Amino acid sequence: MFQTSAPGKIILFGEHAVVYGRPALAVPVTQVQAVAQVEEDPALPGLWLDAPDIGLSGLLEDLLKQAAPSPLAIAIRSVCQAVGVETPPRLRVTVSSSIPLASGLGSGAAVSVALFRALSAALHNPLPDERVNQLAYEIEKLHHGTPSGIDNTVITYARPVYFVRGEAIQTFRAAAPFTLLIGDTGIAAPTRQSVGDLRRLWQADPPRWETVFDQVAALVREARQAIETGQSLRLGPLMDENHRLLQQMTVSCPELDRLVEAARRAGALGAKLSGGGRGGNMIAQVTPDSAQAVRQALLQAGARQVWQTHLSPEESGGV
Repeated sequence: MFQTSAPGKIILFGEHAVVYGRPALAVPVTQVQAVAQVEEDPALPGLWLDAPDIGLSGLLEDLLKQAAPSPLAIAIRSVCQAVGVETPPRLRVTVSSSIPLASGLGSGAAVSVALFRALSAALHNPLPDERVNQLAYEIEKLHHGTPSGIDNTVITYARPVYFVRGEAIQTFRAAAPFTLLIGDTGIAAPTRQSVGDLRRLWQADPPRWETVFDQVAALVREARQAIETGQSLRLGPLMDENHRLLQQMTVSCPELDRLVEAARRAGALGAKLSGGGRGGNMIAQVTPDSAQAVRQALLQAGARQVWQTHLSPEESGGV
């Protein structure tokens, strides 16, 4: 049996603007994970997929014949093609995840990455990270239409990433620790819709939105500098400003704004939506003294779940 897992992710700064060539910062979230398990089963007529979280089960060849094949089935086919296997053996592939769907935590990319690693290993040709990342990006297109590529990159490498679309991957290091709370609105928010709506706004008035994206880029660069120099207290105000710009992009929603405001009132250093918006998650920077009060405020303001994630020099590849 082969089993692999992949973490979730959150975007710290730069979502949406990253689609237009600006940088973004993102970090893995190991508190939630996708898991793929592959085992031989001679009793099966072919490769069988079980994905109970989304109610999907069946033979790969049947799933691929459907009018709109699941991205998971297409992902399995792409792995087989990548390792040169024309007829998949009798395997049972089981995929599960503790990452909420359509929440901005990278559920689709995490499932893809875990699946690619487990299945390629079971087919005796483990794929290198670069190839896993490439294949995961192709599946992200099925989920999101015009994805930035940041989800699959952060999750594949499981490291904090400074990401610019089309440029070489850069990991970054935190010189001092900082803590974030992630508040889940409980609202499924497919990224494809918010990305598409913003694109239509941009097409109608490119100069206006290019200026907004430039402002986001400046925040991203300042945030990276703050993290790398150990000045993490600067991050909160930058989050507040990034959220204001995301509101201008029309990708926030009343539920996200309510959680962001509740976190600020309860003592968070700053807060913003994270990911596609219009639901999904928000993040708040907290101190050890304010973490519990902010957590309670988020739950009282309607958060379905609250996770805590911590970025330290050790966890980000620092010394």
